[in-house]
Amino acid sequence: MSDPQTPSSLSSQPNLSPNEANSQWGGRFSQSPDEILQAINVSIDTDKKLWSQDIQGSTAHIAMLRDQNIVSASDADAIINGLKLIRSEIETGQFRFKREHEDIHMNIEARLRELIGPPAGRLHTARSRNDQVATDFKIWVREALAHIMSLIQDLRLGLYERALSEIDTILPGFTHLQPAQPVSLAHHFLAYVSILKRDYGRMEDALKRADSCPLGAGALAGTPFNIDRFATAKALGFAEPMDNSLDAVSSRDFALEALSAAAICANTCSRMAEEWVLWSSPSFGFIGFSDAFSTGSSIMPQKRNPDAAELVRAKSGRVTGSLVCLLMVMKGLPLAYSKDMQDDKAPVFEAFEALELALRALSGMVRDMKINRDKMRSACDLGYLTATDLADWLVRTLDLPFREAHHITGAAVKRAEALGVDLSQLSLEEMRLLDARITEDVYSVLSVEASVSSRTSYGGTAPSAVKEQCARLKREFS
Repeated sequence: MSDPQTPSSLSSQPNLSPNEANSQWGGRFSQSPDEILQAINVSIDTDKKLWSQDIQGSTAHIAMLRDQNIVSASDADAIINGLKLIRSEIETGQFRFKREHEDIHMNIEARLRELIGPPAGRLHTARSRNDQVATDFKIWVREALAHIMSLIQDLRLGLYERALSEIDTILPGFTHLQPAQPVSLAHHFLAYVSILKRDYGRMEDALKRADSCPLGAGALAGTPFNIDRFATAKALGFAEPMDNSLDAVSSRDFALEALSAAAICANTCSRMAEEWVLWSSPSFGFIGFSDAFSTGSSIMPQKRNPDAAELVRAKSGRVTGSLVCLLMVMKGLPLAYSKDMQDDKAPVFEAFEALELALRALSGMVRDMKINRDKMRSACDLGYLTATDLADWLVRTLDLPFREAHHITGAAVKRAEALGVDLSQLSLEEMRLLDARITEDVYSVLSVEASVSSRTSYGGTAPSAVKEQCARLKREFS
C-alpha cells in the first residue's frame, strides 16, 4: 500500500493511459481509473520488499513449466536469465520501481518484458497474482521468523554468559514491585533465558505450520495445466504444496501466527527493558550502561537516560498493534481473495522490523551492562527479605502449621520495624516473647546469604541449583 496521500500529491500523480495503468487487465477496461483509485490501489511502496521472494517464486514456477513441457526450454531459459538480470539490477540499485505498475509482481514482469520481449508473457502461465503473492509473502515470513529466532538465541546466549559470572551476586527479588525474597542475579538472568526459549519455540511452531506452498493454486480453483506443485514447493524450500486451492490463496493465518509469536516475544523484551530502566535509575542504582547505550538531556547536563531500553518498551506496542491490525483486516473476509488482503504485508513488515531492533538493542545492552553488586546487596537489607525463612524455620524446627508460623513471623517483622532493626538483629528475648521455644539456631537462617543458599529445589535460586541450570544450558548452547 502506498504512503498516505495529500490532495496535492494526488493531483500530481501521472495521468496514465488505460494500457499503462491496467496492463494486466486492460482488455476488459477502456477507461483509466480515477486518480484516487490509483493512489489507494498502488502497493509497490510496501510490497517491493518482496522482490527477492518474487524472483525466487517466478524462477521456480518457470522451471517447473519448462520441465512439464508447458513452456519451451528456450523461452524458460530466457525468462530465468532475465530474472537473474533483474535481481542484479535491484541489488545494485539500478532497478526503477514504477508506481504505474502497481505492485512488485507487475514491476518485475514489466521489466522482464523490456529485457527479453514476448517470451516474458509466458511467465504468468498457470498462476495468478493471488497464489503468487501468497507464496512470496509466506517465503518472506518464513525467512523473517528464522532471522528473529537467531536473534532470540543471541540474546539468550548473552544473558547466559552474564549469568555465569553472577551466580553469587545477590539482589532483592520483587513481587508487586515490593522487596520479597533475595535471589541470585544469575537466577534472574536465567529466568529470561527460559522465557525467551518459549518465544523461540512459538516461532519454531509457526514455521512448521507455514511449511506448505500456495504456488499453483491459481486465482482460487487451481489450473487445467499439467503443473507439478510438489516440484515448485520443493524448489522453494517447502515440505509440500497446500492441499486446497481456496485455502492457499485466502489464508493468512501463517502471518497472524507469526505476528502473535512476535507480539509475545516483544512483550518479553518490554518487561526486560522495563526492569533495566528501573534498575539503572539512581533510586535503584543496580546497573549502568556506557555511552554506547545511553543518551543525555538537551537541558539537564547530569542526565544519563536509558533510551535504548525505553524504546524497546515502545516497540512492544508497535508489534501488538500490527497483530491487531491484521486480525481486523482478515476477520470479515469470505473465501477466497479480497483486495483488503493487500494491506496484510505492511503490519507484518513493521512488526518484524520493530522486534529485530528490540532484540538487537537488548543483546547489546546485556553485554554492555555494568553491574553494581554492592548496591544490589545493600538493597537486600531493606524490606525484611528473610521473613519467609523465619516462617519456614518455625515449621521445620517447631513443627508449627505454616499459617501459625506465618502469624508469628508477621509479629516479628512488626516488632523489628518498631525497633528499627532487621529480623536478624532482634534479640533472642524478643523472639521468645513471640514463641518461647525459639532457640538461637533461628539466626542461622536469617542472613540474606543463608536464605539464598537454602533454596536448593529444582529450578531454585541457590548457587547449587543455579549451577545446575547453567550446566543444562551449556549443553544447549554448545
